[in-house]
Amino acid sequence: MRRLIVSDIHGNLEALEAVARDARGLYDEVACCGDIVDYGASPREAIAWIRAAGAMVVRGNHDRAAWEPGLRESFTPAARIAAEWCAHVLSAQDLEWLRGLPAGPIWGDEFGLAHGSPEDEDTYLESTADVRGIDLLLQRSLCFFGHTHVQGGWEWQPGGIRRMSGPSAGEPERVVELDPDALYLINPGSVGQPRDRDPRAAYAIWNSAQRLLAYRRVPYDIEFAQRRIVAAGLPRSLALRLAVGR
Repeated sequence: MRRLIVSDIHGNLEALEAVARDARGLYDEVACCGDIVDYGASPREAIAWIRAAGAMVVRGNHDRAAWEPGLRESFTPAARIAAEWCAHVLSAQDLEWLRGLPAGPIWGDEFGLAHGSPEDEDTYLESTADVRGIDLLLQRSLCFFGHTHVQGGWEWQPGGIRRMSGPSAGEPERVVELDPDALYLINPGSVGQPRDRDPRAAYAIWNSAQRLLAYRRVPYDIEFAQRRIVAAGLPRSLALRLAVGR
C-alpha cells in the first residue's frame, strides 16, 4: 500500500494543491497528522480536500482551537487572531467535523498516527532527548507525527537512536529504506508552514510493501498565498514567514 502522509496544512491551499500535483499517481491512501486549519486563508478548502480524500486523520491543536476557544489563550497574539478568524469563517458543519476528529495516537494495521508525541498530543518532539522512552509507547514499528513543522524523525536500533532528516535545500526527495527490525517515529514536515528553513511544502510517501519512505519537498506559489493571507485580514507576520520557512 502506498500512502501520502501530510501534516500541518494550516489552511494553505496553494501548498496543498502543489503537494497533490506532485504526488499524483504515487499513492493509494492519505493519512494526516492534524492541524488542517488556521494560519492560512483557506481552512474550508483544506478541510474539503482532506474529507474528499477519505484520509485517516488525527486532530491537531489548531483544529481544536477552532471549536475550543479556551485553547487560544495559550497561543501567540498572531496565532490567537488567526484562530478566532478561522472559527468565524468555518461553517457549522466544518466545526462539527473538526470536533469529531480523534486525539492521537491512533493505530492502524501497519502504522500509527499522532499530532504531537504519542504520549501527549500537545507535546513537541524536537530533539533526541525529547523522544527517549517514546519507543516503549509505540504499538507499531512506525508512527507518523507532526506539530513541529520540521521534516525528519528518529530510528531506534539496538545500538541506540538515530536522527533522520529530509532532503537538503537542493533536493526534491530523500528516500529511506526502513529496517523491519527497527522502530520509527517519522515527521513528514509541514505542508502549509514549514519551520525548518526550507519554504517548500513538505510531505512523505510511505510504500509499506517495499518499506520505502520518501521525504519530499515541492515549491509552490508562496507570493500568492501571502497575498491571500493579507487580503483576508490575517496578521502580516503569518504571510512573511512562509518565504523563509520559519
